[in-house]
Amino acid sequence: MFVPRMYREPDPQWIRELIRRNPLALLMTNGADTEGPFGTHLPVIADPGPAAHDSPDLTGTTLLGHMNRANPQWKALRAGTPAVLSFAGPHGYVSPTLYPLTPAAPTWNYTAAQLRGVIEPVESAEETLSVVRATAGALEAEFGNGWDMTESMGHFRRILPGVGAFRFTVTRSEAIFKLSQEQSRETQGRVCRHFQEAADGQPAVAEYMSRLAGSS
Repeated sequence: MFVPRMYREPDPQWIRELIRRNPLALLMTNGADTEGPFGTHLPVIADPGPAAHDSPDLTGTTLLGHMNRANPQWKALRAGTPAVLSFAGPHGYVSPTLYPLTPAAPTWNYTAAQLRGVIEPVESAEETLSVVRATAGALEAEFGNGWDMTESMGHFRRILPGVGAFRFTVTRSEAIFKLSQEQSRETQGRVCRHFQEAADGQPAVAEYMSRLAGSS
């Protein structure tokens, strides 16, 4: 992923936060020459286990995910398969009407992260169940309403034969926070207010813009 210097994250924690808040990732791996590359959208979480490695830039961190075993991408996975996880964060259109001068060109403010790493497919049923449970617990804690999965464990076990779980170990992380940094402070403020106030605005984009202004 190409990231101009001005659009780099001010702190590695911004990448962690973006992934936690936007866990639906695109997993990309290479297939055979006749198949081309594979891509599957799926939720991914940080491994909550004590063996999961951690570092400021995510290198060595273990993530967990799962997909349908009928997916051709799952069938092509092998231990050590190189892969990319791509996460899209808050984003929105910026109209030239928000700029004080003309001519001007429209653009798109956006945030995204890409993690490179290697995959280890999980084969045992109990380990697969632990990945499903960890994923459900993490997503419910972040986005849910206190759902208790206890009564669903029987259902989880029934669907396990169709679930392909994996561990993803990060070897490199990159992120882009393209938030009008090339514009004047006045224009940045105007764009930020648009995202805050417009009926179709993106308050999460405005939040990142406000924090970026405060960190510079």
